[in-house]
Amino acid sequence: MAVALPGSIEPVAPSAEVMKAAEASLRDLARVRGTHGLRRASVNLELDDGECASVALPPAVLELLQEILMQMAQGNAVTLLPVHAELTSQQAADLLNVSRPFLIERLNQGEIPFRKVGTHRRIRLHDLMAYKQAIDQQRVTALDELAAQAQELGMGY
Repeated sequence: MAVALPGSIEPVAPSAEVMKAAEASLRDLARVRGTHGLRRASVNLELDDGECASVALPPAVLELLQEILMQMAQGNAVTLLPVHAELTSQQAADLLNVSRPFLIERLNQGEIPFRKVGTHRRIRLHDLMAYKQAIDQQRVTALDELAAQAQELGMGY
């Protein structure tokens, strides 16, 4: 099932002010969870009319919120996409930080599954992330081998 994505999957880059606020929220959340544990979660919202409302959160959402706060506190941009989302080839290339022609080559070689809608390619986010994880693992393995060779040869690094 395809999911409609917003017009852009551009990440939200935190400003310096948002970074400080995220860091403070993360610190408060960690302190409360560390000293009191967590049975249920809710957030209090201050509404425009001055009223307050409380919204219950499933624990998994709280975990995700904590991760978002951590990334934003570190100044990292954040994007939230459903795993079953389908991306255009340009969106997929942007997520991998590669050119669209490079991505199309990977698709045509069968390295990343895709489907066609008319003449347009659609790539499931799940498949794209599996490809990314595989190539990241290949890079780590290659770097480990190079480091081992450098040590064997006494190259000093």
